[in-house]
Amino acid sequence: MASIVRKIISTKKVPKAPAPYNQAVVADRTVYLSGVLGMELESLKLVDGGAPAQTAKALENLTLLLKESGSGVEKVVKTTILLANMDDYAAVNDEYKRVFSSNFPARTCFAVNKLP
Repeated sequence: MASIVRKIISTKKVPKAPAPYNQAVVADRTVYLSGVLGMELESLKLVDGGAPAQTAKALENLTLLLKESGSGVEKVVKTTILLANMDDYAAVNDEYKRVFSSNFPARTCFAVNKLP
């Protein structure tokens, strides 16, 4: 059996991982991204403006990580969205459609009570 080629992706263009994990890992030709948040690069705080602004920033960070990995949003096959409040669902979808404008990836979206 051939060994899997594994490459760690770490860039200073997006906020660093706040715990012991990598921003992204490429295994053979598949890119695995860790949770991507709508955080500012320097402050490591969520951007102001609520869910729409945080979604836009998260998708900007996601796009940068994909580019660093040699990929792009057009190749994404699955996303998972965690919301603090399901009332933000429509606003998040509006931002999501700005980046994923056609050939949408498979997606799961749900609300969570608390994140680390």
